[in-house]
Amino acid sequence: MGFELKNDKKAFKIAFDENDFGDHGFKENAFKTNIPFGQLTARQWLFDGIKILYSETNIDQPTELDWKGDSELVTMHFNLQGRTSIVQNGMSNSFDLNGNQHNLFYGTKATGKMKFDGLQMKSFMVQFQKDSFLTISKDGNESLKQFADKIVSGIPVAFSDASLNIDLPIQTCIHSILNCDYSGGLKRLFLLSKTIELLVLQAESLNILQDSSSTYIKHDYDKERIVYARDYLVKNIQSPPTLIELARIAGVNEYKLKRGFKEIFNQTAFSYLSDLRLDLAKNDLLEGKKQATEIAFELGYCSLQHFSKAFKKKFGMAPSKVRR
Repeated sequence: MGFELKNDKKAFKIAFDENDFGDHGFKENAFKTNIPFGQLTARQWLFDGIKILYSETNIDQPTELDWKGDSELVTMHFNLQGRTSIVQNGMSNSFDLNGNQHNLFYGTKATGKMKFDGLQMKSFMVQFQKDSFLTISKDGNESLKQFADKIVSGIPVAFSDASLNIDLPIQTCIHSILNCDYSGGLKRLFLLSKTIELLVLQAESLNILQDSSSTYIKHDYDKERIVYARDYLVKNIQSPPTLIELARIAGVNEYKLKRGFKEIFNQTAFSYLSDLRLDLAKNDLLEGKKQATEIAFELGYCSLQHFSKAFKKKFGMAPSKVRR
């Protein structure tokens, strides 16, 4: 079992042992590897028929890489940066995942391309052995049950015909996995709970897509600009721009930014920013490495009182009451 990247007839294969998926123990490792066209850095966790993989691929110049896998897996694919196209044997359509998009796939011997807009690709995946996924998803909603029926029949399938957007709850869930500092059995239990949470959030993303239509964002360029605006807000969380400034920075008008942001992320730009601040604050408090005052000012709150009031409104408790 493995995964192969290829460019200009140079190939690099990442192999893994199928037996690792079946272990009821817990394994984790990180590795950094030079590849013919750059460098691959990855972290992975394996337990109970599940593999979580976060990878960053840095390349020497903008390019397009062929990739292929040789495993029968159910894969939750979250494309955080760069573009990925997926072609699966047995599926009539190819699937494109742009930055900030995700989908869920079942199949074997998939192939595709990774397209680098810049010099870096970031990807987060949760992969399941078939039986593990069917056990977890058996009590899901109708969409998940239909997806599971295709898996049982051995039919390669994508969960959604259109790529889904990574919203704040999904981003926060991924962040909590990558920054988890539990160990041993507690970490395995925590990661298992988060993989289930991500699956629930994916199912909800499809429900939202099916219940709505794209009114304000008609073209990929507009979507890229809205995602850029989101990323800019996140990078400048301590001193964010005004909405007018953000629209100018993103290269769209204020009206399209307001309406488009809500259409893609299901909330306004500054509601998104507020929730992100508070989620990050809660994680910091749970880690116990920083005091509330330090966290408040790092995240751009004008006072500890303002931070405490917002925190209590969202989580129903004061920051001082948060305990691991």
